[in-house]
Amino acid sequence: MGLQGDPVSACCRLREWKMSESNFAERSDTSEEKVSGATVIAQALKTQNVEFMFGIVGIPVFEIAFAAQRLGIRYIGMRNEQAACYAASAVGYLTGRPLIVIGGSSERSQETMGAFQEFPQAVRCSIYGRPGACYVDIPADFVNLQVNVNSVKYVECCMPPPVSMAETSAVQLAASVIRNAKQPLLIIGKGAAYAHAEEGIRKLVEQCKLPFLPTPMGKGVIPDNHPNCVRAARSRALQFADVIVLFGARLNWILHFGFPPRYRPDVKFIQIDICAEELGNNVRPSVTLLGDINAVTKQLLEQFDKTPWQYPPESQWWKTLREKMKSNEAASKELASKKSPLMNYYTVFFCVQEQLPRDCIVVSEGANTMDIGRTVLENYLPRHRLDAGTFGTMGVGLGFAIAAAVVVKARHLGQRVICVEGDSAFGFSGMEVETICRYNLPIVLLVVNNNGIYQGLDADTWNEMLNARDATVVAPPSCFLPNLHYEQIMTAFGGKGYFVQTPEELQESLKQSLADTTKPSLINIMIETQAMRKAQDFQWLTRSNM
Repeated sequence: MGLQGDPVSACCRLREWKMSESNFAERSDTSEEKVSGATVIAQALKTQNVEFMFGIVGIPVFEIAFAAQRLGIRYIGMRNEQAACYAASAVGYLTGRPLIVIGGSSERSQETMGAFQEFPQAVRCSIYGRPGACYVDIPADFVNLQVNVNSVKYVECCMPPPVSMAETSAVQLAASVIRNAKQPLLIIGKGAAYAHAEEGIRKLVEQCKLPFLPTPMGKGVIPDNHPNCVRAARSRALQFADVIVLFGARLNWILHFGFPPRYRPDVKFIQIDICAEELGNNVRPSVTLLGDINAVTKQLLEQFDKTPWQYPPESQWWKTLREKMKSNEAASKELASKKSPLMNYYTVFFCVQEQLPRDCIVVSEGANTMDIGRTVLENYLPRHRLDAGTFGTMGVGLGFAIAAAVVVKARHLGQRVICVEGDSAFGFSGMEVETICRYNLPIVLLVVNNNGIYQGLDADTWNEMLNARDATVVAPPSCFLPNLHYEQIMTAFGGKGYFVQTPEELQESLKQSLADTTKPSLINIMIETQAMRKAQDFQWLTRSNM
């Protein structure tokens, strides 16, 4: 749950907490006990099994936060509203509960008068079907309103969403199309992870010997190191597959919209999705299967149980994919082993991958940091990767990491959260390091620092440039100050910070950070300012003349 409002001072909040506790005790002694709107709201959230609340509180919303804490809801105070909503959305993904955003607005008597923070609001609910956000706007006087406690009727907790299944005839047609494929490919999306479809999809992959490709947040539904995973040959698999089955994956920018030349013009798509509006977006599918992804996967399995079928493991398609995977992996390893004064992306991520706990939750954001990290850092468990996702939103990283760590800590799971940030991405929500330290969350932050967005400048070049002219005239818009010590932000708030420049320093600092479960840590990793990805088969979607 996200909260919105203006910040108030700590002493003001403490005074309000004492007053509200006192008032609550006094009201308990009366025969006609009164209850505030804030308490009614908090109890309604508790009834809906809301466990976590993130926000920046201000009048009148902070009264809701205090009431929620009294009822046992965990409140995490953030430094930025944007990060609070990111954190709440990540908890929704990890726990299967919807995101509810609560905002306080002007009192009803001041509507249309230009009141403080007055804005036309709407309520949008979506717990069934494809999950979405719900915004609840609460007028200020509602929060402070006192009503008889016996007059309040709370709505029972929503029933779990009904499980919908695809039409049997469509499932039969889909199975037939798969059987007749010459070069099949399964794409496993975030929707499959959210639907907890991992068991059924893995059985389908192994029973039918099919190659699969995970989307960024579909990683781990089947382990990345599974022999049928072809992520190292992603472009080749997409470009030449003749039948592609989409398990909760959208044909958006992440999958290049399903258009040539990234795909064959005659490719047949089988689209499995819980959202009817998503079916047929951008490309007309050969078969659409509308329903819960886990349930529909089981329907497909029934077809292959009735009439067993396997895709030949020694086919030319499998040979082509394995050869491409081998060559791409060799190219990445060569880059990782490259000797230079500073590391490149591949050197960093190969060092990190060697030490990552198998059950850790990986959070990632940035440009090259996220893209290259996705290809090297492996996920073995479902719902253990969080990144910028469908909207490519920067600034999500620390909010997502805080959310994952709060869930891990509250449920005593003992897992580590590894948050991998580009230096530009870190800047969006860097003050949330204080939040991490305040709640002592088990997070290891890795900031991959190349002094800028995409590319930066080294210190000598930067200083020489500034000696010539004013920075506003000559400094490249993508450049930051060179060699910034981001780790000092962590140490300033009581965590541990490391500044590393070599693979050996990185390995040692990561080893120490993972071993120390008493404090969060930040490793500031200096890399080559001009470090880039290995050569790609296709250009990025948005082209540049730079």
